Amino acid sequence: MNKNRLGVASLISATAMCGLSGSHAQVPPEQNPSASLPNILLLYVDDMGYGDLGANNPASKIPTPNLDRLAAAGVRFTDGHSSSGVCTPSRYALLTGRHHWRDFHGIVGAFGGTVFREGQLTMAGMLRARGYATAAIGKWHLGWDWNAIRRPGTPRNSIQPGDFDWSRPVPGGPLDRGFDRYFGDDVINFPPYAWIEDDRLTQAPDVMMDTELWRPIKEGRWECRPGPMIAGWDPYENLPTLTRCGVDYIRSREEGDPPFFLYFSFPSPHAPIIPNDEFDGRSQAGPYGDFVVETDHAIGQLLAALQQSGMAANTVVVFSSDNGPENYAYARDARYDHWSSAPFRGRKRDLYEGGHHVPFLIYWPGVTAPGTVSDALISQVDLMATFASATGAALPDDAAVDSFDFLPYLRGETEDGPRTTLVHNTARDRYALREGDWLLIDGKSGYTSRPAPAAWNRKHGYADADDDAPVELFNLREDLGQRHNLAAEHPERVQAMQSLLRQIRAQEHTAPRLR
Repeated sequence: MNKNRLGVASLISATAMCGLSGSHAQVPPEQNPSASLPNILLLYVDDMGYGDLGANNPASKIPTPNLDRLAAAGVRFTDGHSSSGVCTPSRYALLTGRHHWRDFHGIVGAFGGTVFREGQLTMAGMLRARGYATAAIGKWHLGWDWNAIRRPGTPRNSIQPGDFDWSRPVPGGPLDRGFDRYFGDDVINFPPYAWIEDDRLTQAPDVMMDTELWRPIKEGRWECRPGPMIAGWDPYENLPTLTRCGVDYIRSREEGDPPFFLYFSFPSPHAPIIPNDEFDGRSQAGPYGDFVVETDHAIGQLLAALQQSGMAANTVVVFSSDNGPENYAYARDARYDHWSSAPFRGRKRDLYEGGHHVPFLIYWPGVTAPGTVSDALISQVDLMATFASATGAALPDDAAVDSFDFLPYLRGETEDGPRTTLVHNTARDRYALREGDWLLIDGKSGYTSRPAPAAWNRKHGYADADDDAPVELFNLREDLGQRHNLAAEHPERVQAMQSLLRQIRAQEHTAPRLR
């Protein structure tokens, strides 16, 4: 079969079926209590390191002009964190204001079930209750009830195209978590390889995934799990199609519409690393760098649509990443001299800063001062309480239990951010605690899978960084790269932080409003 036979039929169909735009009921402002509330555009990329963003790292070999302009227009946080060093847990924490480690640690597998409990309030549900139109576009990776469409008599572990009734709605996804609309393919490297609009597949998968049918990958491996696929599926069209969908959604908003919350969750620059040809060579960091350039270009299109719509002055834009860069970052540094986690140690999955210390930008016209650089400690888990404060949403006691309200800080009403502690976790029973400038890794190492290569350690000054101490303690103000373990010099601090970590893990909340 011709590897390049990928017809455009599926792409055209997907673009046409991205029906999130359209007419909206217009409500006179005097009858619409939400009319004065800001729109919210949440841009969430996948596996992008802190040091990939030019605004964070002047030595970055990846141009990110659109994100750099966004950073210059708002607040760039230099101490922003995801809840986890991997995907699903960070997304769960972001959308619930609740640390993932209270409930689970790993990612949702192919055809996995939902991670939410029934009736759990999400950011989308909170905002919808305040009159927002809510939409999610792109990666979901928080689970669906795929068994609801499984044909009777098929084995539960079988995932052949004929095992499912693709014409039926799939429950448990975004529409059951507070979103009015959804368009995406759940996870770019997980089945089913098909577009989902709201809770239904736009086409029925009819073949099994076969990477031999696709154009060659640009870097690394496909990392695609086996499963059903639409004939003609082209992963290279994933990001462009989602971007067009997001642009159309923004452009569809009309005067008199309710405010919108758009959670745009990028599939990139997560593997498979597949920048389209027009972006080849646009960075000096190989195909991954080119994929970041394409991601930045997509963000530029979304921001341009927002500006052209006339809504930019009343729209909050938040940009961040779900975790640090994948393991390919080591080979990239060796070949191109670009360290995606710079200036930190570690990468995706690690307790070291590179695993969860991520790009974090907030542009909020009328609230944030342009060009602000903040060293306040902030987590993605804090966005829910902050948006609740901004929109007048009431949070029940069992919602957003770990979320800190940053609105007074963003408005300049306080000099310091409200958060001084933060628990880091990716794997079960592997925790770290941030307290002020101090970071305790409650174990022998912050690497949760493979340690850094010896050549990388020598290049970056870590050849003698590790010891046999049972825990690691770092002063990040003096040692941001986590090269000098101070645990032996400060045993009292170690004991106090271990006690505080146990306390936080044992209690049911950390949000100040619940104390």
